Amino acid sequence: MSGSNQKSASRHVSTREGYDTWAAIYDADDNPLVKLEEPVVQGLLGDVAGLRILDLGCGTGRHSIPLANAGADVTAMDFSEGMLARAQAKSGGRIEFVSGDLHKRLPFEDASFDRVICCLVFDHIRDVVHVLSEMRRVCRPDGEILVSVMHPAMMLTGVQARFTDEATGEKVLLASERNQVSDYVNASLAVGLRIRNMSEHFVDDALIARSPRAEKYRGWPLLLTIALLGEAS
Repeated sequence: MSGSNQKSASRHVSTREGYDTWAAIYDADDNPLVKLEEPVVQGLLGDVAGLRILDLGCGTGRHSIPLANAGADVTAMDFSEGMLARAQAKSGGRIEFVSGDLHKRLPFEDASFDRVICCLVFDHIRDVVHVLSEMRRVCRPDGEILVSVMHPAMMLTGVQARFTDEATGEKVLLASERNQVSDYVNASLAVGLRIRNMSEHFVDDALIARSPRAEKYRGWPLLLTIALLGEAS
């Protein structure tokens, strides 16, 4: 196989294997979705000082660490040991990290948190109802749940979670699920949550200026966010 063919090669991996490998370069990667999503999530959460927050699928701590810096009491969970190791190394010991799989029952008591967030994870979730039900269980009745996810429309362009393995030059494609906007809405309603806010965010000049890789998706919806409230809210 020629060198040019090697560079254009790709491989499909499990979600866990993909994030374990991606962890080494995740923070340095020019990821337009992450750059678009982070300020949106921060704006939706608002003032978090004194709140107990659970960050599910925390990755390298890109939300957990700023939330802790802002005065929140943060617990962060991920099933990728590679991602957790990176997050722990940066956290300064101020965050409780837990290894766990979102497809299983969460290892937390009922109504333990003021906010429960799950960011850029749901495109890997097989059972959306189960995960939202567990998020509702561990969130206080007067608390709030926040979900962000790559917009399902991006699947139409052939996009899924992926990165380039610097060691091999291969494009690594992580196992993903084709959940649609209706799946998130219907699952939220099915588990007794109310939608406070749902928004779609498009690739525009401002994002392209911060992340040149976004240019080829100009005009496409890249991010979906949903802020959810319990019945008692």
